[in-house]
Amino acid sequence: MHARQRLVWFRRLALAGALLAALVVVLGAWVRLTQAGLGCPDWPACYGHVYPQAQPGFARALHEMVHRYFAGGLVLVIASLTVWALVNRRDRGQPLIPVIALFAIVCLQASLGALTVTLLLKPLIVTLHLLGGLTTLGLLWWISREPERRDLSEGEIGLRLFALGGLAVLALQIALGGWTSTNYAAVACPDFPTCQGSWWPQTDYRDAFVLWRGLDVNYEGGVLAGTTRIAIHWTHRLGAVVVGSLLIALGLVTLVRARGSRLAAAAGLLLFAVLAQISIGIATVHWGVPLPLATLHNGGAALLVVAMVTLIRALWPAPSLAMVPLAGVVRTR
Repeated sequence: MHARQRLVWFRRLALAGALLAALVVVLGAWVRLTQAGLGCPDWPACYGHVYPQAQPGFARALHEMVHRYFAGGLVLVIASLTVWALVNRRDRGQPLIPVIALFAIVCLQASLGALTVTLLLKPLIVTLHLLGGLTTLGLLWWISREPERRDLSEGEIGLRLFALGGLAVLALQIALGGWTSTNYAAVACPDFPTCQGSWWPQTDYRDAFVLWRGLDVNYEGGVLAGTTRIAIHWTHRLGAVVVGSLLIALGLVTLVRARGSRLAAAAGLLLFAVLAQISIGIATVHWGVPLPLATLHNGGAALLVVAMVTLIRALWPAPSLAMVPLAGVVRTR
């Protein structure tokens, strides 16, 4: 197979991996929201079996194992990509460093998945597991995207720092969302836009962001007082206002400055993802945190990651060169 064809198939496999990673993220949210995180108290088996046996709590165990099956498939895809990248590392355009980073992250993810169960759903571990899953998705999406060959304008180059800052604040907001979910604070504010009927509800921040409380605490159902959960939820809402505003500004500025259609399309995708996520979040609160909407909210976070990576990828195109050296011979484009 020609090197160019190998790269095309490599990117197709990475795209399949990205779609599978998005599914794993959503399934992980489903497991957490159905309180099935401890449906299988051991890992990687379930009560010592590859498939959960008929017993009390079978449905919860099945939810957890389905998530593990898909996660295992994702590990196989990433392992295949890693071997492929190493074997064909001399091919022109073959990504290598992002693939090795991806393999290291998925190994870390497997460890966090095991610790999620064995350490009884510690919010820090579960939140890190969520961030690791979305990082895996982002890297897979990055290597699946072929860089556009063109030069950026000065205005587009100036967007790079803005985009990287946007990615950083998005990561913080997703971590805050994971902290809200893992501390069972999503229902702490049942009204919108106020919380408990107030624009500044009674909160207790002393225990809201304590990262570690010991090994013997079972977090299933949550352990925090009501005012502490309100503090977490309200902070997540305020963060959504700030981060949403920044990302909308990024999308609009990019649309104004974009010269290429690919960059303009990436900005449009970002604006759609932000507005969709805000709408889903409001609807989730309004309707009392129903399971489908709460799960979709996690899917919205995955879409935001894809949108940001798409935008950043468009801001780092391959340079457009009039003279391209190939196999020691200079050929004119």
